[in-house]
Amino acid sequence: MARAFRMSPAVAAVETSSGSHSAPVTAGRLERTDFIATARMAVADLTDAHHDAVVLGPSLPVLYSRLAAHLGPLLRRNSTVVLQRLDSASLGTIDAEIRWAQPDLGTGELPGFQFNELIDGTTRFVSFTAAHSALGAVAPVKEITEIVRGASRAWSLVDVSALATYRAIDIEELGADIVGIDLAQLGGPEISALVFRDSTMFKRLNVQREDLESPISAGLAGGVGPLADHFARLGDPDDVLRGSRRTRLRNSMADVAQHMSQLSEELYTLMGTLPAVHILGVTGEAAAGARTDNRIPRLSFAVKNVPAKTVHQRLFSNGLVTTLTPRSELLTEMGVDDIGGAVTVSLSPFNTHQDIEHLIRVVASLA
Repeated sequence: MARAFRMSPAVAAVETSSGSHSAPVTAGRLERTDFIATARMAVADLTDAHHDAVVLGPSLPVLYSRLAAHLGPLLRRNSTVVLQRLDSASLGTIDAEIRWAQPDLGTGELPGFQFNELIDGTTRFVSFTAAHSALGAVAPVKEITEIVRGASRAWSLVDVSALATYRAIDIEELGADIVGIDLAQLGGPEISALVFRDSTMFKRLNVQREDLESPISAGLAGGVGPLADHFARLGDPDDVLRGSRRTRLRNSMADVAQHMSQLSEELYTLMGTLPAVHILGVTGEAAAGARTDNRIPRLSFAVKNVPAKTVHQRLFSNGLVTTLTPRSELLTEMGVDDIGGAVTVSLSPFNTHQDIEHLIRVVASLA
C-alpha cells in the first residue's frame, strides 16, 4: 500500500512494442488505473465472480445508497422490498412497500422460514446479512435465496463481510444476485464492493458500472490484491502454489473453514462451562435451542456483576485483544444495555487452542 500511494500519481512506463499481436500502447496512463483494476480482479477472485461485475466504493453504506437510487427500473407499482429489521444495511429511500424480516431476539439468528410469507410475486428486492459480526450467527443464505427465486423475480443482496473472513465465498453457490463485502472487515483497506452475479444486470437498471461506483483511493486499492494473495496462502502449503489465485483461494479457505470450525466449537463449549458468563444469543432461557454448530468463531459475552469495561481491560492486560461490543438496535433489543454491555471475541486463522485456553482462564478469574 505504501508503494501504491507513492506510485499512483505517476505516469506508467510505455513499453515499446511491435508486430500485429502487440497490445495497444496508451501514453500518459497513470499507475492508479492499474491499482484499481487489480483491486477489481482481487474482489472477483474472493467472491468467485467476474471482474466486470465488481463495483468499488469507499464503504458499503455509500454503495448501498447509490444502488438504491438506481433501483427504479426494477420496481413497479405496488412493488415490495424485504429488508432485515434491526440489522440491515441502510438503502436510503426506496419507493416501495417495505416488509421486514425479523431476527430471533433470543438467539440473534435470522430464521429462513419467515421468507415464505414475506416473499411473493410483488417482491422486487431482498437484502439481508449472511453472518452477524458480533454474535457469530450465520443466516441460512441458500435457503433464503431459493425461496426468493422460487416465489418472485426479486434480486437478493447479501452482505458477506463477516462470513468472508472464515469461509470461501461463491456468489453462485449462495444463490445471491449481489453480494456486498467490506474489505476492512477482512483486515484489508477501507474499500468495499458490490459484486453482481452478471454484468448484464447493469442494463436492467439502465446504468453503466461507473454510475454505481464511488471514487476510491488508488493507494488503498493497492492493498486489495495483496489481501487476496494473503488469504490464498493460508491453506495447506502443498496447495498454495497450485493453480490460479481463485483456485488457491478456494482450497485455502476450505482449510481455514475446517480449522476455524474446530476453534469455534471449542470456544463456545469452554466459555459455556463458566456459570457466571452469559453468551449473547446462546445461553439463557430466551436462547434455548440456539445452534452453535454453524456459527463463525465470534461471540459476545458478559460476566455477571462485572462491567464490560472491566472485563475488556482485564483481558487486554493479559495479552488478549477483544472489543467492547458496539451498540446496535438488535443487541439493545436483546438486552445488552440492561446487563451493562458486553465484550466481543473474534478469532482469526492464526489463533490456536492455547489462545482459547488462555482466554477461558482469564475470564474465569473474573467470575
